[in-house]
Amino acid sequence: QVQLVESGGGLVQAGGSLRLSCAASGPAFSRLTMGWFRQAPGKERDFVAAISGGTGRTNYLDSARGRFTISRDNAKNTVYLQMNSLKPEDTAAYYCAATYSGGAIYRPSQYNYWGQGTHVTVSS
Repeated sequence: QVQLVESGGGLVQAGGSLRLSCAASGPAFSRLTMGWFRQAPGKERDFVAAISGGTGRTNYLDSARGRFTISRDNAKNTVYLQMNSLKPEDTAAYYCAATYSGGAIYRPSQYNYWGQGTHVTVSS
């Protein structure tokens, strides 16, 4: 069983930065593929970024590529999402997810474990 706890959300002005963290507990963190998803009110949960276990291969939503960076610290059982040049359309609840399935996968249905979410609000 894997438990995930996100932190780091908040209110930021457009153009600003935030770093989200997701602390994981459970076996073999280094083998987990870790993902970040977001969900705005009234919308579906969308993929943002993922990082695989092992090789650390990454995958990004097109609109996040170049602005967001996903990384992991296996010694701390933590995955991060550094978000720069934030835009009002980035406003959402951000969720950390994990799966032992391989690859930097992007479908929510492929993830088995989810955190409770952290809110990000970007003001214009």
